[in-house]
Amino acid sequence: METPRLVVGAAMRALPPSPPTPQFRRRRLPHPRGGAHFLPFARAARPALLTRCSYSSKGNSNSRGKPRRESSGTVRLDGEESSDQGTNLANDQRKGDIRELFSQAQRNILYLNKQRLLAMEELKKLQDENELLLQEIEVLEKEVHGVPVEAIKSSRFCELLLRIDTMVISGMINMQEASDLREKVVNNRSIIGSNFSDIYHKSNTELLSELRLFLRKPIEKPLHVVHICSELDPIVSCGSLSTYVAGVSCAVQGKGNLVEVILPKYTSINTDGIHGLRKAEAEYESYFGGIWHKNRIWTGTSSGVGLILIEPTQLSYFNRDMLHGYPDDFERFSYFSRASLDYIVKSGKQPDILHIHNWETAIVAPLFWDIFAHQGLENTRVLLTCQDLDSQCLEEPNRLEMCGLDPRKLHRADRLQDPNETHLVNILKGGIVYSNKVVLMSSIHSRDVLTRGLGHGLEATLTAHKEKILIASHGLDGELWDPSKDIYLPRRYSANDIEGKSICREALKRRLGFHSGSSIIVGCICDGYSDIHNLKEAIHVALRRSAQVIFMEKLGSVMNSTVRALKEEFINLDDSIAFIEEYDETLAHLIYAGSDIILCSSFEDPSLQIAMKAIKYGCAPVQINFPNDESRQFEGNDCRNRVMSKYIISTYGALSLLQALDSFKNDPSLWDQRMKDGMVKGLAWDAECYDLHWEAYSFIRKL
Repeated sequence: METPRLVVGAAMRALPPSPPTPQFRRRRLPHPRGGAHFLPFARAARPALLTRCSYSSKGNSNSRGKPRRESSGTVRLDGEESSDQGTNLANDQRKGDIRELFSQAQRNILYLNKQRLLAMEELKKLQDENELLLQEIEVLEKEVHGVPVEAIKSSRFCELLLRIDTMVISGMINMQEASDLREKVVNNRSIIGSNFSDIYHKSNTELLSELRLFLRKPIEKPLHVVHICSELDPIVSCGSLSTYVAGVSCAVQGKGNLVEVILPKYTSINTDGIHGLRKAEAEYESYFGGIWHKNRIWTGTSSGVGLILIEPTQLSYFNRDMLHGYPDDFERFSYFSRASLDYIVKSGKQPDILHIHNWETAIVAPLFWDIFAHQGLENTRVLLTCQDLDSQCLEEPNRLEMCGLDPRKLHRADRLQDPNETHLVNILKGGIVYSNKVVLMSSIHSRDVLTRGLGHGLEATLTAHKEKILIASHGLDGELWDPSKDIYLPRRYSANDIEGKSICREALKRRLGFHSGSSIIVGCICDGYSDIHNLKEAIHVALRRSAQVIFMEKLGSVMNSTVRALKEEFINLDDSIAFIEEYDETLAHLIYAGSDIILCSSFEDPSLQIAMKAIKYGCAPVQINFPNDESRQFEGNDCRNRVMSKYIISTYGALSLLQALDSFKNDPSLWDQRMKDGMVKGLAWDAECYDLHWEAYSFIRKL
């Protein structure tokens, strides 16, 4: 049977032959730069692979109604070939616009993500600052409500005595033991706070165990130490003496002793570093140059240490721009030394120790024994500390008469003569001869090396008095240079919580405009002792290992010229090296925290300050100027006899910058462990340095 045909209108037409199978062509649009995986909403995004399906036939050029299928599933009819070409151009233009919008959106999202991370870091810093402020507010509120900090300490003392009462009543101890414990606590009230903590949260059993240990522990009577010096950080500073006096004073007072510091009243003094500065109503007189001069007294405290500032009313010795470097420096500091002793006597003080420093106040020692020892100070002893034996003062013998000394009547007066200029007296030598103990500050040299090879003309004097010479190592300010307390860091950290160091590293890179590609940063706080050729070589070594390098000057115009010379040579490497020509305290802390390696001039620096800061902040100190073999052989095995210097020399003494960079890259786990081991070392003034000073104080008090 024949299949009927469809009639349209009056005409009848046979259906055309079946069209050929459609040919589909896949066209992949390029991914936007960065890829979809960078987007936080990538999971919900439409597939990047777009398919366009076209229907084509052969032979029927005049055919109409050819369907064209789009990826969206729609079907449209194209009337003419020209219309199809126009549509293709429109589609291509539309797709280009979409790609551009997509790229712009991606850039905006990346920018917002960076801003979000910055905001989170800033929020964390604000939270830390807020926590510190809340602690300070708590203390202030207690003071406002009539509970000052001293009262809190007193309440701890009273609570301890009351707990002893309950131990007797409960039968834990008998009345005799209770009496012994009370007597021990009362007689050592000043150190109760440093020996007992968290009394309120401890049981009687636990507290009794601590009390019995305290009872058996030999406790010496607290010392009264008076420093007579020319500098004290942060009040007035131009060298290592200021940080030393501040560090040792706080460490000794923190152990329950009384420490006071006497300073000249410079016009350039930093009054912001003094709490409760006030001028005393009364004035006193001191002898100098054959007459008596009036002096004003200013008092205050710094970090809890008592301050006395002496201001001459008739002489302008300390109304100057600089602390040192004037032709009349001997007159200035001999006046101050005599005025300090006059003040101590007239105020009725009877300190156990007079601690004097460098040549500026070394004359206190002969003055004390010749004039003041029999004015109520019979039990006082003198200790001299010298930061640098190279700094000395030579004067005519008759100049000593200005402060009341008679060279013809001085006991052992010949020993004040300078070894080379025998017609002159050496003020530092007089301090060594007349002091009961002498402490030479050096973290790397032994007593034999200092007395025989680095005495700067005083070798014979040092050898003759070697039994009273001690060598002390320097320390760090534990409040200022500790990453777990550092107020300058965006995130604090410690050996047990090292995550903050990575945050500090990224913050340092952003501040200096570094790209984030490099994984290691080499920092250098230039101290003026590094050879410029060694600095250039260090930069080349670091850059060849794809490190980023930071140089910041510390000393001023001399070092500035060195930094500028380096900057000119490496001017085309702005994305890998940064030069900071002006010292910035905040940035210095961030450099230590964000760097992995810190360059040091050498480990022959007697204070080792840069190396110790690097270790405390989890960096490897690497010296630029290696000592020659002769100097090492001369110093011998006894030169590094302090714990910290031994650790630095044994761990980093032979480490070159190239070795450090390779170690960081090839064995990161070992590197991290070494950094953490260094961070937990005792570097503060109240560690190794305090122990030696306490030994010296205790010894001379018994003389």
